[in-house]
Amino acid sequence: MFKDIAFGQYYPTSSFVHNLDPRIKLLLTVLFIVTIFFIQTYFSFLVTLVFLIVVILFSRVPVLSVLKSVKGILFLVLFAAIINLFFVSTGEVIYEKVITDWWTFRITWDGVHNSIKLTLRLIFLITGASIISLTTTPMRLTDGIESLLKPLKVIKFPVHDIAIIMSIALRFIPTLLDETHKTINAQKARGAAFDTGGLIKKAKSMLPVLIPLFVSAFRRADELAFAMDARCYNATEKRTKMRKLKLGWRDLIATLFVAGYATFIFVDRYYFLGLDHVLFPGVF
Repeated sequence: MFKDIAFGQYYPTSSFVHNLDPRIKLLLTVLFIVTIFFIQTYFSFLVTLVFLIVVILFSRVPVLSVLKSVKGILFLVLFAAIINLFFVSTGEVIYEKVITDWWTFRITWDGVHNSIKLTLRLIFLITGASIISLTTTPMRLTDGIESLLKPLKVIKFPVHDIAIIMSIALRFIPTLLDETHKTINAQKARGAAFDTGGLIKKAKSMLPVLIPLFVSAFRRADELAFAMDARCYNATEKRTKMRKLKLGWRDLIATLFVAGYATFIFVDRYYFLGLDHVLFPGVF
């Protein structure tokens, strides 16, 4: 289960997406996430799928590594789809059954379409977020966030402190996941069962895992604090960086590519809502 979490895991290789400036990747990812919620037609979803495939190909990240993140939220996606399917009652009725005097079980075409679109939005959202995690090291991601937050220094916001906290958190996500996996295997070797019983029993079975995990996390935090203190680390304003962030031609191409995609989605939403009837005749 924990191996399915792709966030915080970096795939080391050299690609067009890997070499982008982390600030540009962060801004373009935010633009992509915002654009997803403006998608209204299935044709736009198809264009988004092609867009993600192109990005994955240019990132040289294995498709299975990207899909692992989707597998990790599969339960949430199915739950949200079922909720929309059963509780959206507008539109043409497909199936209807009276359960009680105050509730009628009804499935409509609007509920089906809302479920499909919500499922696609969640899948595309997680896929896009996992790509930036797989193609950017925690240190570069933190440098990008710190650079974007620099204007907040005017109001005395501790930008560097927040950045170093995020860097440490991102750095230890894979470590904690690996340690959790080892702890679960150790408990299984001692006869513990994590996949049997009801929801309450499964939750109780996780206590032997959570307690040593918390102890280990606090121990690592204590050791890291002593190590940073021994090296006289402090978040002064005069700190320098070995690698300075610079924009290049790749960043310009990526910005134009994502901006073109976002523009098409907005135009399709507000001016070409009839494309589904043209491209998918007989379905709508």
